[in-house]
Amino acid sequence: MALPLGTLAALRQDTWVDYLVRIVSIAGLATPSFWLGILMILTLLIFFHWSPPISYRHIWQDPVYNLSMLIWPAMATGYRYSAVAMRMTRSTVIEVMREDYIRTARAKGLVDKLIINRHALTNAMLPVITVIGIEFAFLMGGLVVTEQVFNLNGIGRLFVQSVGQKDYTLVQGLVLLVAFVFVFTNFVVDILYAWLDPRIHYT
Repeated sequence: MALPLGTLAALRQDTWVDYLVRIVSIAGLATPSFWLGILMILTLLIFFHWSPPISYRHIWQDPVYNLSMLIWPAMATGYRYSAVAMRMTRSTVIEVMREDYIRTARAKGLVDKLIINRHALTNAMLPVITVIGIEFAFLMGGLVVTEQVFNLNGIGRLFVQSVGQKDYTLVQGLVLLVAFVFVFTNFVVDILYAWLDPRIHYT
């Protein structure tokens, strides 16, 4: 959701589309994911008289129920993190579209679709991928309250329980797991840098 909306807002700068996307992104940055999750549950209860499934079942016991349970926290969390990428995409695309090589491509007669896809987005994605990688790594242990709202057995909740029970072995294992995810995410981001920008070489 973040990449197409951010690009659209940049290409339609200072129009109603841009203002609408900016309002959506600012609302996502200002709204905590756990509070948005509570609002989603209350809205479904009040207006549709339906409550999302919150009693946990393992995916091996009931895959459909487990996935239906994950939809709502995924929406609440994804909206918050997509708002960050949306604003970054808008800023970088606006900056790239003002570069000299974009003017040169237009002067050569290239169509806007080709200019945007081949020249603008390729160069604008580097800082966006960095932000997405960092936010993705934070998902591992930064959703303790959201997991409590939707009654999910996640890593953040396990982290808190292990600290409360003084299970130091489990705490060390979880710290190593989160650290591995951070390192692996940064490794994938570095590989994507070289794929997006041929000028980048690793020796």
